[in-house]
Amino acid sequence: MSGRVLVVDDLDINVKLLEAKLSAEYFDVLTAFNGRSALEIAAAELPDVILLDVMMPRMDGFEVCRRLKANPRTADLPVVMVTALSDAANRLRGLEAGADDFLTKPVADIALFARVRSLVRLKRMMEEWRLRDEICGRFGGSEATTELGHGPAQILIIEEDRFAAAKMAETLAIAHRVASVASCAEAQTRLGGETDLVIASLTAPESDTLRFVSQCRASDLFRQLPILLIAAECDLPRLARGLDLGANDYLVRPIDRNELMARTNIQIRRKELQNRLDENYRRSLSLALTDELTGLYNRRYLFAHLDELMARVNGDGVGIALLIFDIDHFKRVNDTSGHAAGDNVLRQIAARALDSVRSVDLVARLGGEEFAVVMPETSLAVAAAVADRLRLAVASEPFVLGPDGERLPITVSIGATTTIAGGNRDQLLKRADDALYEAKSAGRNRVVAHPAKLGRRVDSRPRRPVQVGW
Repeated sequence: MSGRVLVVDDLDINVKLLEAKLSAEYFDVLTAFNGRSALEIAAAELPDVILLDVMMPRMDGFEVCRRLKANPRTADLPVVMVTALSDAANRLRGLEAGADDFLTKPVADIALFARVRSLVRLKRMMEEWRLRDEICGRFGGSEATTELGHGPAQILIIEEDRFAAAKMAETLAIAHRVASVASCAEAQTRLGGETDLVIASLTAPESDTLRFVSQCRASDLFRQLPILLIAAECDLPRLARGLDLGANDYLVRPIDRNELMARTNIQIRRKELQNRLDENYRRSLSLALTDELTGLYNRRYLFAHLDELMARVNGDGVGIALLIFDIDHFKRVNDTSGHAAGDNVLRQIAARALDSVRSVDLVARLGGEEFAVVMPETSLAVAAAVADRLRLAVASEPFVLGPDGERLPITVSIGATTTIAGGNRDQLLKRADDALYEAKSAGRNRVVAHPAKLGRRVDSRPRRPVQVGW
């Protein structure tokens, strides 16, 4: 994955070395030789990742990092501290300044590319999440937020060395829920949709960790599951293979507690972003395809659904029936009792319609007080019978208009028809609409069914008188 990287170092030779390595991997590289220049370039260019040297004159890397994180424009830019200082105190100081990751000089190529690619993915995921959240807000969804929830994550450690597993679990259990297993085979039985991160050792002789990584990436359920590898210095060739197979990041033994927490939190944050993106996708789809008031599918989805079903009819002759129904005298409800009462009637109509049709049928709101039911593999006679059942379900019990308990009898008129091979959606809708018009012209509270071809019209009048209250 390519991206734009800002390299910040006061030594020209260090800048040129990192620039050459990153350019060879097709990253676009920006450079800065002091802290003030770095802040200006970061604010103007918004790079995907900043590689920031710690030991610089006038303004050191810690101060640059603090200023980047304090500026709303650059606060989300991932910062990697590059330093020869590897003791725990300086790592902790970098974390407190807001650094997202660490690299120790001399920088190994495997570490450099793994860290940069991981953080580029994280930044782009954050941008996508915020964009989708903003769009959802425009359509009446929740407002976009700037913070993610950081509740305890579920972490699974795969480590044969019980002592090493216990030490990692002790560190992580401060903030997260941790479980440990000794092999990848055992891990397969423990993985679930609630798992947020896997930390897997490459050194366990009875565990094929690379195969485990490959299987996770081939699975729909675990394709996005973050995997953090634990390697010894002698495992670097296998480590590179693991990163190629889809592992997200790694740690080299001996493991530093602060680095373990930092890398764990980066991957958990990535998982939270992925979950939020999935949630926003479902919410956006719901906003685009469902009616906000009734919860039914909307006109857009109905038309797409009809097109799909009719393509099958044209191919294999399987019949489809369509009902279009309209609330009788609905304008009087709004004029007499108010729009809130009208909304209550619409919601109750939707509920009764769903209860009256089959589970395979689709109920949609066309707009206003008009609704539709799509019935796959259904004859006109069956469609008329279902329509009459729906008509009776509406007319049989008055509707509640508001919190005061006021009730009002409501009826519907229904038009029904079926498809024929070679027909199209507009023809189907017109036949159903014509049938509905006849039902309303004939006195309302009835079903009129038009066959696909000219023939006898089916007219289902009320089986018993219904007082509509006007």
